[in-house]
Amino acid sequence: MAQAMDKEQGKRRPVDPMRHHRENGWDYKGRAIYHFTLPVEERFPLFGTLEGERAETAFVRLNPFGRRVCQMLCGLAQFYAGKGFALKVLAQKVMPDHVHLVIQVLEPLPQSIGAVVRGFKSGCTKVYKEMYGSGENAAGVHGNGEENAAGVHGNGEENAAGVHGNGEENAAGVHGNGEDRHERAAEAPVHFARIFARRGSIWQQDAAYYHERILHAPGQLRRMIDYVKDNPRRLWIKSHNPELFRLHRRTEAAGLSFTSMGNHFLLDWPDKQVVEMSRSATNDEVQERLRKVLAAAHNGTVTYTAAISKGEQIIARTLREQGYPLVVLLNDGFPKEGAPHERYYKPGGVYFEACSKGQLLLLEPIEQTFLDDGIQAAVEETLRRKAEARHYTYTPIPVTSQRYRFVALNEMAKRLAQNME
Repeated sequence: MAQAMDKEQGKRRPVDPMRHHRENGWDYKGRAIYHFTLPVEERFPLFGTLEGERAETAFVRLNPFGRRVCQMLCGLAQFYAGKGFALKVLAQKVMPDHVHLVIQVLEPLPQSIGAVVRGFKSGCTKVYKEMYGSGENAAGVHGNGEENAAGVHGNGEENAAGVHGNGEENAAGVHGNGEDRHERAAEAPVHFARIFARRGSIWQQDAAYYHERILHAPGQLRRMIDYVKDNPRRLWIKSHNPELFRLHRRTEAAGLSFTSMGNHFLLDWPDKQVVEMSRSATNDEVQERLRKVLAAAHNGTVTYTAAISKGEQIIARTLREQGYPLVVLLNDGFPKEGAPHERYYKPGGVYFEACSKGQLLLLEPIEQTFLDDGIQAAVEETLRRKAEARHYTYTPIPVTSQRYRFVALNEMAKRLAQNME
């Protein structure tokens, strides 16, 4: 993702695995490395369950269908090699309700990489039909008891590479694996079967069809592979700390309204400080400010920052790394209200870890907050003062401009820290 929050707020947005990023002018047939996230419809845990007594030992116990999907991922490059696609699967993880895939295009492709993803998704849906029937039988709509609940029609041996397919529709298709019919009937996800009967696909309905991230930056591949492998641990943390990862759409503080996530008790902390530094601050100035901020944090002070300038980012990162509480104001960090993935959002990278430990609160002002009379007046005064200091003529800027919003975030941080009502 081009803009991620693991470098603090200078990059503006938290990692959001459910946003898709088609890049204008990008050659989707050319050499590249991609990360794809493929969610199940309604994020139903179709592939298995998360298990483990603690985060470090968490793992996904795949059900028979989940194991088939995993095998198909492992055989994806081999299957498509026969179609002239030079691919390498660098990492993959089947989670209970979604799939991660990091794949490298080694040579120019005969079709776009999207054809591979669509083929894999179609193949998985075909296998679901083979294992659980049309959906109506599995839901018991036309079935005749538990014996027919799954509507299983599997026949033949399981094939890890999915090489029995014929064409893109069946790209990863595997013909049933001869497992015991009664076992599969007992495991048939009846609730999801009703969903499937309406949709005809196991995958989340989305105009984009899949969610991608093109891995451009140095070190991004290693981080992404680590992220994919780390998914069970992160899911365990999130599922065992639900309140810390719940998205709140109307958080009121100091007379302002925010969307928020994290430890809301930090808002009530008695000792607060604001970190705001000029973009032109020297390294010595940043280090001196950092020393003072750390000393206050060590004595129990909560730090508020928008983490916009380089100095602010350095201080925020140091506070986070040393485990001190932090409140970060975002300009545009959370999914829009009503977005399909709103319910499943979690902050990415290092902010996830801080959030899981109760050391972080993320606040994104709602649009009306940017129009607050007090905030507008404070922004105007700040901009006027800066203009005069540089001997410029002050010119008002629109409230929709990025500059206004960044200055406004700092003014909101000041109000929150002062707890002005």
